[in-house]
Amino acid sequence: MTREQLAMVPVLASRQAMRHPLSLTEAPPQPRPDGASAPLSLDEVLASRPVAPATNLLECARRADGGAAFIVADSNFIDATLGHDARPQSGCARRIRDTSTTRCACYYQASGPLYPPPRISDEVFSCEHAAGSAYSEAQLLPSDIDWFGLYDCFPICYVRALEAVGLARKGEGGRWVERAHAATQAEGYEPSVLPVNTHGGLLGFGAPWEVPAMYNACDQLLGTAGQRQVGDVRRALVYGNGGIFSHSAVAILAQPVD
Repeated sequence: MTREQLAMVPVLASRQAMRHPLSLTEAPPQPRPDGASAPLSLDEVLASRPVAPATNLLECARRADGGAAFIVADSNFIDATLGHDARPQSGCARRIRDTSTTRCACYYQASGPLYPPPRISDEVFSCEHAAGSAYSEAQLLPSDIDWFGLYDCFPICYVRALEAVGLARKGEGGRWVERAHAATQAEGYEPSVLPVNTHGGLLGFGAPWEVPAMYNACDQLLGTAGQRQVGDVRRALVYGNGGIFSHSAVAILAQPVD
């Protein structure tokens, strides 16, 4: 993987986030001469202040104040408690409509060592185990998933997630990112060109952890994602991790089987 391929990850995130009205990318991290909002460029990312080896400031998840909650229940409870005419009580919150049309096909979590061992090996990374087990339990393949929400606090996390969920072969995540970077250079590219983190992820939308990915997965399944809608999404996968890749969780959400 090259340094430039890593830096392309926040560029992709900012391009996706530009289409979401609540994303932090609507306010550029650095002022532009014309005052207009625009996605990050590769040069901007590479020129930003280094904060760690192979990681610059614009390759860090964007801090965001906020929160969200999900009530997971059967459709009878939802209808009886909230009703289809329920309305949110604040302007920045909304109830997901027709919640009963989305179901959790499967959920799986996996853990690695609590603390990083002296020698880092693939046994540290729990993401492959969690994703593989979720696919197996749901009897699905990566090609069966229409939309992906992947944890991307730093570029390497995004790349490892691409490989863990089967979008890229092991060791080829950097080339996958490079192809996606080329495919999304046109301003009006179709959402289906990059059906991953269409809201911008932690790097572009903001970082109240992985709840926005769950929320946007529901939007995709309900067909309410607007200009971010990736066609007829039947299944969505959301992946998050904690620690240093040591704990991973994967949920596959789906529309009901006819």
